[in-house]
Amino acid sequence: MLNIFTLVNGRLFQEEIESLEELSRFQPIWVDLESPTLEEKRWIKQYFGLSIPEDAMDEDIEESARFYEEDNGELHIRSDFLVANEEQPSTVRCAFILNQHNVELKSQGVLFSIHDEDVPVFRLLRMRARRAPGLIEDAKDVLLKLFDADAEYSADTLEGIYDQLESAGKKVLSGDVTDAMAGEVLGAIARQEDLNGRIRRNAMDTRRAVSFMMRSKMLNAEQFEEARQILRDIDSLDSHTEFLFDKINFLMDATVGFININQNKIIKIFSVASVALLPPTLIASLYGMNFQYMPELSQKWGYPFALTLMVASAVVPMWYFRRRGWLK
Repeated sequence: MLNIFTLVNGRLFQEEIESLEELSRFQPIWVDLESPTLEEKRWIKQYFGLSIPEDAMDEDIEESARFYEEDNGELHIRSDFLVANEEQPSTVRCAFILNQHNVELKSQGVLFSIHDEDVPVFRLLRMRARRAPGLIEDAKDVLLKLFDADAEYSADTLEGIYDQLESAGKKVLSGDVTDAMAGEVLGAIARQEDLNGRIRRNAMDTRRAVSFMMRSKMLNAEQFEEARQILRDIDSLDSHTEFLFDKINFLMDATVGFININQNKIIKIFSVASVALLPPTLIASLYGMNFQYMPELSQKWGYPFALTLMVASAVVPMWYFRRRGWLK
């Protein structure tokens, strides 16, 4: 899918392109390619003179090669964006190519973005740019606003983690935690821990990308200050992720503790039962020995006496245990 974005009266307008002729009618500042076909890549090469690298979307590319500048001034940035799916959070690798000046098209810069999946941050920026005129002035603003929206998207996701952990904490701290409830809570905590880790990694990746833009000296004074503000916002996320990691560890330890308590209750029942049944077992063993004259046979009330003694020897320990509160 090939989408282009043009700037009209300070607003960002989107157009879906289906042919090279249609592409030639616009002068975009942002060209977005989602799972591009070979034909769409050929249109980009014919109209913009840009060849999209074959390894643009490779996941195993070296970290040091994700940010670089070509001799012709093209900036290449590969960054990951968070997809905060409730069931299966993930990250999407996006490749950016910033052509800062195109003489043939009389353009002051075009941003090209290539990715295989839909990115929520892109939708967030498109919505903002339509509603807020003057938000974007050139291609570099688009890239900065994408990273800014990524930081805010991560912050919103952290708020969701707070809410989920608060709900899990109420269940755990209620005191009545069954094994089934503990299993559900542990599953929810594990999902939030995975999401929190992805946010922290995403923040680190965004910080590196913004820092590269600042070092490349491509930003004017206003954009440079905006980049510094993005870095400050990302730094503020670190303290929240650290706190959430601590909270997740506490809830996980508390949940595991309640599971151990439930298991100890079961073990205590067996322990009490084994101790309570030890005297009757001893008496039965004594009366079952091979005497020359069986005690229970030599006496008229031998069997009733033996059975009564066995019952009494079991009831007295159970009564004592109950009085001490060990059976609760």
